[in-house]
Amino acid sequence: MPIHDLVFRGRRLTSDNALVMAIVNRTPDSFYDNGVTFEEERAQAAIGRALEDGAAVIDIGGVPASPGPEVTVKEEIARVVPTVEWAREHFPDVVISVDTYRAEVADAVCRAGADLINDNWAAYEPEILDVAAEHGAGYVCAHVDGLDPRTDPVKPVYDDVVASVVADTTALAERALERGVPREGIMIDPCIDFSKNTHQSLTVLRNVDKLVATGWPVLMALSNKGVVGETLDVGMDDRVTGTLAATALAAAHGAAMFRAHQVRETRHVAEMVASIVGTRPPKNAVRWL
Repeated sequence: MPIHDLVFRGRRLTSDNALVMAIVNRTPDSFYDNGVTFEEERAQAAIGRALEDGAAVIDIGGVPASPGPEVTVKEEIARVVPTVEWAREHFPDVVISVDTYRAEVADAVCRAGADLINDNWAAYEPEILDVAAEHGAGYVCAHVDGLDPRTDPVKPVYDDVVASVVADTTALAERALERGVPREGIMIDPCIDFSKNTHQSLTVLRNVDKLVATGWPVLMALSNKGVVGETLDVGMDDRVTGTLAATALAAAHGAAMFRAHQVRETRHVAEMVASIVGTRPPKNAVRWL
């Protein structure tokens, strides 16, 4: 299992520990939590809980990935910038990520203290790479197969979905590097369920090792997604076990970070896997020693 030293605007994380990116949605219509952290005070409380549960990164988002009512640039900035400012003031050492595909929003949140741009839409606005480079921020390179932001695919077809993920994410990583984004802050994300049906997402999940073999740190964002629901035929409130099973497999294959709703459970899975494969010593091994 490779060990990556990740650096986001001077804040260093080492992936031999369990690196969990906690999801904090500043939206009223997110697919999983239905706006539970849309109010600022609730978002702040969620950040505190996530850090108590061991999150290494806080990921704040102001626009849902799914189709829905338009969110203007102005509204997105109004949703996320105050939360970033609060988090930076109260937790100066934490890595703050913002889930956005807009260059203007990325610039605003970096000025407010964000360290990482989690762009789910593969540089749909190419200038977002320049923003990350200007601020020395990290950047997540996503695979969406050319899908426009906040749209659903129509029967996605691939000759080889894993080859497409590897080719597109690594090409974007090289573009980001050429534009000046620091190498140690670049990650790749196969974007489970984005422009992929359940069979395709499962194929990607069983081939995480091929993404890891590229040498770029891999972010897995699979928490409670449709692939889990359809695979197990369960509703939104019964996807945690399936998510954690997929997390364990991806962790064993070398994924560096996991974006999650259930931070503590995800951290425990990743830490247990790391100890089994030998990259993390047991925290308190005392029996019969």
